[in-house]
Amino acid sequence: MNIAPEKSVFINCPFDKAFAPLFDAMLFATVCCGFVPRSALESGTVAEPRIDRITRALFASKYSIHDLSRSKGEGKDGWARLNMPLELGIAMARRTMTRTRKNQHHEWFVLVANDREYMRFVSDLAGFDPAMHDGTVETLVPQIVSWLASRPDAIRTPTPKAVLEALPMFQARRRELGIQWVGDVPWRHVLVAAEENMPEF
Repeated sequence: MNIAPEKSVFINCPFDKAFAPLFDAMLFATVCCGFVPRSALESGTVAEPRIDRITRALFASKYSIHDLSRSKGEGKDGWARLNMPLELGIAMARRTMTRTRKNQHHEWFVLVANDREYMRFVSDLAGFDPAMHDGTVETLVPQIVSWLASRPDAIRTPTPKAVLEALPMFQARRRELGIQWVGDVPWRHVLVAAEENMPEF
C-alpha cells in the first residue's frame, strides 16, 4: 500500500474470533479520525513470513497502536500471547532509531487490561502509563479516538460517542462482506466499508 507514513497507523492486536469486535472497533475508530489502519493482514499473501509483513507495515507507519490486554496465560497449559509485546518492542526500537531523524519519528500507544496485570509481565511499561480498557468496545473506542484525535496529523476529530453510534453500521457491513467473500475479506474492501459508514462531521 502506497500511503503517506503520517497517515498510517499500525494496529497490533489479537486476530482471533473473540477479539474480532474490538479489532473492528480499533480499525473503524482509526478511519474515523482520518488515518489508514495498517496490519499484517493487508497484503493477503502467505508467500512472505508474517514478521516481514508486520515489520514492513510498522516501519511504513508514523503511528502504532498496541493492545496487550490478552498477553497473559490462557487455556489449560497457560500459554501467554507474546506476539503483541514482541511487536511493541519493534515499535519502541523504531522510535529509538528514528528519534533524531526529521519526518521519520514514530509514536506508539499501548492499551492494557484494567486489572494492571501488565505490571507482572512487562514492568518496563510502568513509566509510560498505558491506557486501559475492560475488553468492551465502549471502553476501548474512547481511548483510541482521544489519542488519535490529539495527533498533529489528525484531519478529523470525531467524538467517541459519534464513533460508537456509527460502529454498528460498519459491523453489519463487515458481516455482509464476510458472507460475500466466504471468510477472508480483502483489506481494501474493509477500509472502504469503514469509510462509507463514518459518522457525519
